[in-house]
Amino acid sequence: METLWFIIVAFMLAMYVVLDGFDLGAGILHLFIAKTEEERRIILNAIGPVWDGNEVWILAAGGTLYFAFPLLYASSFSGFYLPLMIVLWLLMLRGLGIEFRHHVHHPVWKSFWDTVFALGSILLSIFFGAALGNVVRGVPLNSEGYFFEPLWTTFTIVPDVGILDWFTTLMGLVALFTLAMHGGNYLAMKTESALQERARAFAAKAWWLVVITSLLSIAAVSYIRPEVWTNFFNVPLGYALPLLGLVSLIGMKYCYKRKKDAWAFLSSSLFIVSMLGSTAFGLYPNVLPATTDPKFALTIFNTSAQGYGLGVGFVWWIVGMVLTTGYFVYLYRAFREKTVLSGEEEGY
Repeated sequence: METLWFIIVAFMLAMYVVLDGFDLGAGILHLFIAKTEEERRIILNAIGPVWDGNEVWILAAGGTLYFAFPLLYASSFSGFYLPLMIVLWLLMLRGLGIEFRHHVHHPVWKSFWDTVFALGSILLSIFFGAALGNVVRGVPLNSEGYFFEPLWTTFTIVPDVGILDWFTTLMGLVALFTLAMHGGNYLAMKTESALQERARAFAAKAWWLVVITSLLSIAAVSYIRPEVWTNFFNVPLGYALPLLGLVSLIGMKYCYKRKKDAWAFLSSSLFIVSMLGSTAFGLYPNVLPATTDPKFALTIFNTSAQGYGLGVGFVWWIVGMVLTTGYFVYLYRAFREKTVLSGEEEGY
């Protein structure tokens, strides 16, 4: 049952990154590809009907983590207190940037909130990537399963690590470029004319940065935590996950040349899922490795709730997923057309 809930939590986090990832990517590109007020409004309207719904996935993942692995929830939320507060503020500021810009019709007001929206999206992407880097690298857990990390220490990988070091910063850059590419693919799919061309061109350039930083991150992971490859050696079927990521990258390049924007977006979604899936596969059964002593690591077995509760919760999780899937299918079908402004006061 613990393994099942590990897969469920990984799935929900992957769904958040795929869905809210293109929102973040649109925010990253917002000030770079939109040249006019109308184009900025088109970008905001492209994500407007879905961005807040997409963010529910991270709340649901957090709630699922609390239910299924309470010790992991308690340990990570106390140890990562500082970055979690930063992420919370960035999420709030990003939402304010979207919702507040149209309340006052003045160029300075709109430019300020556009900048807040873009900067919040950029920093959130980096922090989420750094968070994944912390999970892969490990944290300074004590014998009771708790830890605390400052923002940084020596910026190197030592037993008493900080949140940011060269490895977690590299992972932050991987996330930034991946979500920028993902957002560019989404905007190319949802927009038209010059804005669509610029989104497509930006995504194609970000593709190269994703390839370079991904290769560097694979080398870095192999250097600082080579044991992540053990599961792949023991279960060769796991190689299907990184292979899917490679095929997705190659497919994206083909889609850019053929201007198949919907397929490019699907390819970047598969790339994100495959890379997160590969990470989860390599870490299993660990959920939070220790840089202090390997025996202090948190696993799905020493952090999980009781079996009866996990069984009952799985039934209700299925019910919730059926309702959620129906809602999201309806939402995305209702707003599947290209984003076009038909009036001055319409939308954002």
